[in-house]
Amino acid sequence: MDYVKIFLDVGLILLAIGICYLLVWRQLDHHSDRVEMRRLLRLQPTAPRVFSMDLVAELPEPARRFFSFTIADGTPLVTVAKVDTEGQFSLGSKEAPNYMDMRAEQVIAAPEGFVWKMAGGSGVMRMSGSDSAKWTRFWLAGLLPVARFGGNPNHRRAAFGRYIAEAVFWTPAALLPRDGVEWQDAGENKARVIVRHDGLEQAVDICVGEDGRPIWVAFSRWSDANAERTYRIQPFGGYLSKFQDVEGFRLPTHVEAGNQFGTDGYFPFYVIDVTKLSFPRVHP
Repeated sequence: MDYVKIFLDVGLILLAIGICYLLVWRQLDHHSDRVEMRRLLRLQPTAPRVFSMDLVAELPEPARRFFSFTIADGTPLVTVAKVDTEGQFSLGSKEAPNYMDMRAEQVIAAPEGFVWKMAGGSGVMRMSGSDSAKWTRFWLAGLLPVARFGGNPNHRRAAFGRYIAEAVFWTPAALLPRDGVEWQDAGENKARVIVRHDGLEQAVDICVGEDGRPIWVAFSRWSDANAERTYRIQPFGGYLSKFQDVEGFRLPTHVEAGNQFGTDGYFPFYVIDVTKLSFPRVHP
């Protein structure tokens, strides 16, 4: 009996089973990404009110200036956006960024949640996966899971900071005054929005130009992006530019953002251009 051949045959069978298992697992991740995206898209207001400066008349002057620039009078106040981007993303450091080209699609529905689904790199080093308020999942070459975490208070708090800041970029109507949204004067040409939702709270500072355009955003983020891999409050932020009009909103289409914003350690690991931005109306 050729035991070597039997051993090799069994090994090949087990390898094939393992590959099939990983492929199915990856497809299940794709499916859950899409399910969560559809859930968030269904949060789009079906009969939104329209914007007027009366809605922000009681806000600090820099905040009024921000809304005057970002939302045209009479614009339907939709609050859920789908954003397609391309650019560079780094899993490295300021000293060795090792940027990879990447494309991503995102649904943002503040304060409820978001899904960011990306793919970057090439060949066996191709990285893909998704971030959401519930999980972070990344795969190498579409086959090997290399990062998988979430479903805990630390992740939820960190994710909340991200998508509230991104609401400043792309869904300003979600930050209009209401229960759970507070605006403060943060100094000359600066406004601060504080969002509270489901036990979470995040403040974001916005520097606005003379015309009201947001120049940069900055916030204290709950993050473990440090040498100790320990969750703590750290500065985060980025710069906004290349504004375009989209369905009555004037929004940035170029974003550079990263950790340690405002310090010598600032590292913009996320540098993107928007290729498409829309506010889908999805029927239940």
